[in-house]
Amino acid sequence: MRSIVGTDDLLLVTLDTLRFDVAEELAAAGRIPHLARHLPGGRWERRHAPGSFTFASHQAIFAGFLPTPAAPGPHPRLFAARFAGSETTADGTFVYDTPDLVSGLAGAGYRTVCIGGVGFFNRQAPLGTVLPGMFQESHWEPEFAVASPTSFEAQVARAEEVVAALPADRRLFLFVNVSALHQPNWFHLPGATREAGDSRETHAAALEYVDRHIGRLFAAAGSRRRCLAIVCSDHGTAYGDDGYTGHRLGHEVVWTVPYAQFFLPGPDASEGAR
Repeated sequence: MRSIVGTDDLLLVTLDTLRFDVAEELAAAGRIPHLARHLPGGRWERRHAPGSFTFASHQAIFAGFLPTPAAPGPHPRLFAARFAGSETTADGTFVYDTPDLVSGLAGAGYRTVCIGGVGFFNRQAPLGTVLPGMFQESHWEPEFAVASPTSFEAQVARAEEVVAALPADRRLFLFVNVSALHQPNWFHLPGATREAGDSRETHAAALEYVDRHIGRLFAAAGSRRRCLAIVCSDHGTAYGDDGYTGHRLGHEVVWTVPYAQFFLPGPDASEGAR
């Protein structure tokens, strides 16, 4: 990351609430082709979330604690605040002297932009100002929220506007919190009803919905120069697993999340150079 920061644009996408098992199954079945074509080896990496719900997990992610590989460590981190005794800060880690990654990247010359989704990004109450308040520019509209059946399309359209308005020589850190996977998501599955509610199947349908539009987001993020993309979940959620429903609890389906990082090659690179 020390050689990437300051040269490449950066895209961080959190697929809020996405379960690892659902993400893995859909990739293997060919049901999310636009995401799968970018996943290293066509597979998600299995990781452990740094928190069991959105606010806690994003506070950790923005402090440089991305989801941790689900294997014994220590695992060197991409980003880290300067901290004496850190065992996961390595030679290639981008180290910053600010309290969080967002301000660290701003100090490195990046325009930092948040396109929010779930309620912790909506600025409608003081708690909803904390996470978007880290960014130089933040966006949230009701059309981006969990109750909108077209939330991700609206978020992508805003991302395209943000990228188009940025001067060509300015580096960009774009963060998108995708709300479509979060409950309610029943409306993404044809034939599902509000009365029947959400299920593992409607959760999967929501991921297929996101996949249909995520190519536009990748195209926008990679339209200016090479861009490092990190796509992950912040936590999973339970649909009756062992009697549990929801998240902010310590179940395997909540703590285990999909993760991927890859380069979007930029306008001057051939597709084969990715």
